[in-house]
Amino acid sequence: MTESTTDRRARLEGLCENIPKAGSKNDLLELIDQALGVSAPEGDPATLESLGKGYRGQVDDGGDLCDRVGRVARKGLPEIWVGDTSVLASDAVNAAARAASQLAEAFQGGARALTVLADAVKVAQKQHGDGRGKLHDAKASLGGRDGFFDNWHEDDGEEAARLRARTVAADGVELMRRAAVAADDAARAAARDLNKWAAEARTGKMDTDDLTAVDRLMLADAGNVGGDPDLNEILTANDLERAGRAMENLSPTESARMERLLANASTPQEKAYLMKALAAGYSVDEVSEFGGKIHGKDAVWLREHLAPVSTNSQTEQEQQTFGDKLWSQEGATCVPSSTVTARAMVDPVYALELTGGPSGQENDPAAFRERLTDEQMRLHEEGDGSNEGWLWDRQPAGMDSDGQVEISNKELSPHTGDSYESHDMNSANDRRDVLTEINRSVAEGKPVPINIEGEDDGEWVGHGVMIVGQEDGMLQVYNPWGTTTWVSEQDFIDGNLSAATDSRFNNVNRVYIDQD
Repeated sequence: MTESTTDRRARLEGLCENIPKAGSKNDLLELIDQALGVSAPEGDPATLESLGKGYRGQVDDGGDLCDRVGRVARKGLPEIWVGDTSVLASDAVNAAARAASQLAEAFQGGARALTVLADAVKVAQKQHGDGRGKLHDAKASLGGRDGFFDNWHEDDGEEAARLRARTVAADGVELMRRAAVAADDAARAAARDLNKWAAEARTGKMDTDDLTAVDRLMLADAGNVGGDPDLNEILTANDLERAGRAMENLSPTESARMERLLANASTPQEKAYLMKALAAGYSVDEVSEFGGKIHGKDAVWLREHLAPVSTNSQTEQEQQTFGDKLWSQEGATCVPSSTVTARAMVDPVYALELTGGPSGQENDPAAFRERLTDEQMRLHEEGDGSNEGWLWDRQPAGMDSDGQVEISNKELSPHTGDSYESHDMNSANDRRDVLTEINRSVAEGKPVPINIEGEDDGEWVGHGVMIVGQEDGMLQVYNPWGTTTWVSEQDFIDGNLSAATDSRFNNVNRVYIDQD
């Protein structure tokens, strides 16, 4: 079986600790043999370079397409309608210009990721080979293993030879460790970036013949107002895929109804939220009812009522509010509270029930706060959360991992298509190992629940938060205290998410994800 990059890294780290401590010739030879048994970093630099050149060769074509579409957009177009869902031609061309620009960026980003990986693998493989050379030199200088009686005594000359060989072997295994770390980090960075660019190839995600290419383009392009468009897209990559499959599975009558709903929508954002409801698993009847509640609302109203998390900065902590009320927990309900907000992110029908009430028309932050608290308590009971206090005044006191798995699968899975399993994080290597899956999930628009822990005046404390975004080596963390914060991937690997919470929480101890 192929050795994983994490296993290779961990074995070499252990050998780097043990070889300098080897107290006998035979012990040193055994450790050298173990180090020589560690495989080299995998990958063919030439193949990776060739793939990178292939991607780079498409950059000029993408840039040329972007320029040509941009020229059409700048000329102006008559106010005519195109597509099955009544899209303005001028809007469609502007969306095409943005899509062409994203295409060129994706090819450029993919080429860069592959080229950097090729260079890193080439350097790492050479460094690994140099380290093996030193190990072979150390082994040769020691000669054969001592017999049973020889191993009892070591004269000064033998000790000096052993110490010289030990120094050479320690240098060699350190070179191999550095090679393994560099190759592992480079492979994970490339996987993260390629997953990101794949998720951002958005228009092709909606694979359905029931909508024209123009319709699909406009839906993929729609974003909430008030922030960076790339960080506030309404339909995630996962939404687009699920919506496309849902459209393909509709009967001709239902498909025609859905197209009429989209054609009658007032804004691109309204159309996108109708498709997001379909992607979340609702029937056309339910989407139609939802559509009646949001029809004619402007883009600001839609963002406020249907997007619990809006992103305006990649550097600062942001409060997430409805009016003057935070999307925050009530009492010790961090797990159900983060799950409620995560569901509202992927299920706009549910989000509107919380913000707009039964009619969908309310704009009362105090009433929203009451409904949000009720939902948090409902999920607390659903996950069999613990309680404390007097019999007549019981208060939530947290939820275990079994409860978190249960409410994640009940509340999130039907709307994302993923299932959730609990994975203990016992080391930095465990967190490093799961990071690629986290990046893939959140790039596709599927929130990832995690648990963090620490101490408060010597007492254990735990907290549940949600990873909801990723960009350029950073993770966006939703804290059910009502905030989102960007933290570095290295902070996550180190287990320290105090920047998103407070100084008590310095260990990520559990991740909930459908990990292969």
